[in-house]
This record gives sequence, structure tokens and C-alpha cells, in this order.
Amino acid sequence: MDMFSRNSIAIGILAGLGAPALAFAAAYLLKDNLYLMNKPSLPYFAAIAVNIIVMRVLAKKEMPDTIRGMAICTFVFMVVVFLTVVRPIR
Repeated sequence: MDMFSRNSIAIGILAGLGAPALAFAAAYLLKDNLYLMNKPSLPYFAAIAVNIIVMRVLAKKEMPDTIRGMAICTFVFMVVVFLTVVRPIR
């Protein structure tokens, strides 16, 4: 049985960590890029979008526990991004 065909919250959390990990790596590697300096949260928002798209695909496969795990991971990641990367307007 394939690992990703199982329906569990732990699998969802592990799958949900993939896009944020890639976003952190991309932000670190591209931190000196002039375009990203003007939009520092762009890789993180892309990671959130990827997780939401994957959750939509999993919804079609009827895997609610996996979706719950990904939603938990995505929500925590969004809170971290909004508190650390996106600066409020002062």
C-alpha cells in the first residue's frame, strides 16, 4: 500500500510541510534578489497556495483526515508568516 494513499492526519501534516520547507529554502537562496526584496513574502504565499491546491485534490479523493492534517500545517504556517515576514503598516 502506498504511503500517500492512506488517510491520516500525520500523513497530511508531513505532506503539508513540503511546500513551506521549499518556500523557506527559496527565500533563503533568493534573499539577495532585488525583486524579492520588494516582496519578501512571495515564496510563502506561493507555498500556502500550493497546499490549498493539494487539499482540493485530496478532497476529490475523499481523504478528510489527510486534509485536516494539511489544513493544520497550512494554518500554522500562515500564522508564522504573518507574524514574522509580513510587517504591519505603521
